[in-house]
Amino acid sequence: MGVQLGGSMGVGVSRLEVIEGPSGRRRRTKAERARIAAESMMPGVTVTEVARKHGTTRWQIYDWRKQIRKGNLMLPENLAALPFFAELVVDDRAAAASAVVTSCDLEILVGDVVIRAGSGADEGQLTRAIRAARAAAS
Repeated sequence: MGVQLGGSMGVGVSRLEVIEGPSGRRRRTKAERARIAAESMMPGVTVTEVARKHGTTRWQIYDWRKQIRKGNLMLPENLAALPFFAELVVDDRAAAASAVVTSCDLEILVGDVVIRAGSGADEGQLTRAIRAARAAAS
């Protein structure tokens, strides 16, 4: 029995091998997606290695990483406690207040980062901001 492939006429195939994989798309839980994305962010690890290991694509892992940054996926507690990750808390009230205030009492330039502080900033806040800017620049 001959099989026609690609609409070509007169070319038969004597053997056709079908390789089956998992049917449909694989569904991962939010915890699995967050764990895989976090694994790809570890020092010395590449996204390609993690994608191959878990049978997914690089682009899927990049999407999961973006979801972590947006807060749609949460890192597991055991990974969030590692020194590679810092919790990000966004306070919308502070953003709205800073948009209204256009002047500041103090500006500090650290590399490409400008730190603006009002009269209410204490020494501890300024110290943490300067250290974070220096760490980001190096």
